[in-house]
Amino acid sequence: MKGEILKLLKESDGYLSGQELCERFGVSRTAVWKVINQLKEEGYEIEAIRNKGYILKSVSDVLSKEELESSLKTRWAGKEIHYFDRTDSTNIQARLAGEAGASHGTLAVAEIQDGGRGRRGRNWISPAGVGVWMSLLLRPEISPVSASMLTLVMALAAQKGIKEATGIESQIKWPNDLVLNKKKICGILTEMGTEFMEIKYVVIGTGINVNQEEFPEELRKTATSLYLETGKKYHRSRIIERILEALEEYYGIFVKTEDMSALLEEYNEKLVNQGQEVCVLDPKGEYRGLCQGITKTGGLLVELSDGTVTEVISGEVSVRGVYGYV
Repeated sequence: MKGEILKLLKESDGYLSGQELCERFGVSRTAVWKVINQLKEEGYEIEAIRNKGYILKSVSDVLSKEELESSLKTRWAGKEIHYFDRTDSTNIQARLAGEAGASHGTLAVAEIQDGGRGRRGRNWISPAGVGVWMSLLLRPEISPVSASMLTLVMALAAQKGIKEATGIESQIKWPNDLVLNKKKICGILTEMGTEFMEIKYVVIGTGINVNQEEFPEELRKTATSLYLETGKKYHRSRIIERILEALEEYYGIFVKTEDMSALLEEYNEKLVNQGQEVCVLDPKGEYRGLCQGITKTGGLLVELSDGTVTEVISGEVSVRGVYGYV
């Protein structure tokens, strides 16, 4: 009932009568009053006037299942939400949901992660109240070899969603980061469950630094937040909403071809290293070259000094700018 009342408050052009709410949900005025007070405690500014009812005046940065359910206008992404005040990792929770039969588009969101992970097993610091820590469960009917490209699809969606929610234009750092002013604001981790050489599910984890005011010393040269770069605080639920809307669009385009061919031009336009010299950190030995964008299968093209072009495949390989992270 709380989520439904919140949705009604958001959609109402004026005051919502307490009596109407009682009749709609078949509860007492006291029950409605308790829900309104719960919403106030969570950060919603709700004005109550006798004989008029309730009106939502403003919303602080609230992240909850009810907030997301009352905001999302997607067709399938986030229609089922698993929200955690605290968990080990939203990727772990989304995988567990996948094994238990959860539907395509199930979303796991946490206020705090104790065991958040990035690429190559690195820790991802996920404190309370400042970031977006979420994982989306997908059940794509595609070949397993195409699944890794979903990281690139999510990068496009995150870039577009952040821009639409905040006005901030970030860039993509292949294959799984978003950067702002040459520092990381977002990381993406894609994992897959298979059975008999077919995809059971894919989980795409996305971590976004939104309202952090500081980082540990060891991260300050490479990581930043939307707040640190703009001096403004942002609503995390709005960012999630816009990202999921963008993902539905890009995902629909991707599954038609099972490659990046229809998204290639847009991805390369947003690629931070496009046309720049990069250092490829390959376990077999690092090398440098000019970034020439991605291929339709999601590899990164790098032109070497002798004019030959090599395709870098995501995995154990990392790409850095010659003089720093970007």
